[in-house]
Amino acid sequence: MRKSRRAAPFFSLNEHMPVLLALLLGFQHALSMLAGIITPPIILAGQGGVNLSQADAQYLVSTSLIVCGILSSVQITRFHIYRTPYYVGTGLISVVGTSFTVIPVATGAFAQMYATGYCPLAADGSKLPCPKGYGALIGTGTVCALLEILLSFTRPRMLKKLFPPLVTGPTVTLIGISLIQSGFEDWAGGSGTCLIRPGSSPTAESICPTVGGPHALQWGSAEFIGLGFSVFITIIICERFGSPIMKSCAVVLGLLVGCIIAGATGYFSDAGINAAPAASFIWVTTFPLSVYGPIVLPLLAVYIVLMMEAIGDITATCDVSRLEVEGKLFDSRIQGGVLADGINGLLSGLLTITPLSTFAQNNGVIALTRCANRKAGYACCFFLLIMGIFSKFAAALVAIPSPVLGGMTTFLFAAVAISGVRIISTVPFTRRNRFILTAAMSLGFGATLVPNWFQYVFTYSGGNKSKQGFFNAIVLVCETGFALTAFVAIFLNLLLQEEVEDEVVDEIVTANTVDEEADKEEWRRIERGRRQEDVEKG
Repeated sequence: MRKSRRAAPFFSLNEHMPVLLALLLGFQHALSMLAGIITPPIILAGQGGVNLSQADAQYLVSTSLIVCGILSSVQITRFHIYRTPYYVGTGLISVVGTSFTVIPVATGAFAQMYATGYCPLAADGSKLPCPKGYGALIGTGTVCALLEILLSFTRPRMLKKLFPPLVTGPTVTLIGISLIQSGFEDWAGGSGTCLIRPGSSPTAESICPTVGGPHALQWGSAEFIGLGFSVFITIIICERFGSPIMKSCAVVLGLLVGCIIAGATGYFSDAGINAAPAASFIWVTTFPLSVYGPIVLPLLAVYIVLMMEAIGDITATCDVSRLEVEGKLFDSRIQGGVLADGINGLLSGLLTITPLSTFAQNNGVIALTRCANRKAGYACCFFLLIMGIFSKFAAALVAIPSPVLGGMTTFLFAAVAISGVRIISTVPFTRRNRFILTAAMSLGFGATLVPNWFQYVFTYSGGNKSKQGFFNAIVLVCETGFALTAFVAIFLNLLLQEEVEDEVVDEIVTANTVDEEADKEEWRRIERGRRQEDVEKG
């Protein structure tokens, strides 16, 4: 007789659990977050962003880990606001990390800053470091976070009505699609000036990462493609043959394998690691905060997306934690989670980091480890703090070659796009909904594929900076595909009424299903004819 396997115990939210086990499971959560946390600061500090120095990039990676550890503890703890029915935080393992959503807005804004002279260019047209531009991004993000804070006091049902999956689905999809470009550029060697491929005679500008750099080659070289592919194929192998723990850490393992190959073949430089200080913390480096008008509207769209992501992620966390997903307690968790998400966005800018979002990948860790206990969440925060404080670790992450990073980020960014597709799949495909998706995504896809399509609409060249800034804001929104999609979808969803005949769709009718009975009758007729022929021949 076959013996039945005993299921592993489930550690609920407040259940007692051993400290050592909590540390082990917390480390698993920290590993699952690592790739998502370090990617945005590396991209925004690189040549595709504001081209900061290696020391500044290391600081941003360290500080991202520290800030995410601190502000995740806010979500996990859940504070009651005195003499009100409101809370701050979910009280669940709702961890936060630097958001991918801000990357397309930031890269578009930085390109505009260099084009308008807000950020400096060298005599040969190459980008110079622009800490002023990064300060404008986080300063504007801090102000725009007030929108999410205000919306958190709205009833969750009202928020879902204003921003249903019909709005958030295509928006998240466009975010992922726009991000894949930066991942692929890094996969082939890097971004910035080295994207130029002048043919058989390479120039100094076309060498990635730089002339004299470790294993410097032209962009798109076979060596770069193969190095990035080693990361990508490792992720696939882990998914196919790995244990459940390996599957949840597949992206980190892929990054590790790529780094080992890169180190063995001479792609790494240890100069930055050797020069990095032993420890780092918040505000070791600061940036001049300001509000940059043209990115206000795109960042407001970012915070709307972050809010809806938070609602979905908190719902999923309640589900895998075996807690109710409806009722007053659930609604209070949603309210507290959205409020904490907005406050975290405000604080992150003051702590020199771009906006944060609630991470979804940790829900898979909860389901895998059967542990929804807060102690594991606090242990995760502890490990993030340790990783950030010891800046040699951050320096090693910044030194990762672009092809290795690109192989990883391409996979991550595609996962963002697929999340949007999953959200869209929950929408009934009525005629009205198809029309809204078509109208919103046609403009979004167009702006993503041809990002300079709106660049020459306004020809104003006078000295009125306010007027010029207003025009720049319109151009930036119209050239940011996901922002354009979000605004069009919100407008049409409120404008167009649901048609009566579209409200209930019993089944999907296609040409095949309509003709199904006729096809069966035709086959029966053919079979009768064949049998008759066989009888006559016999």
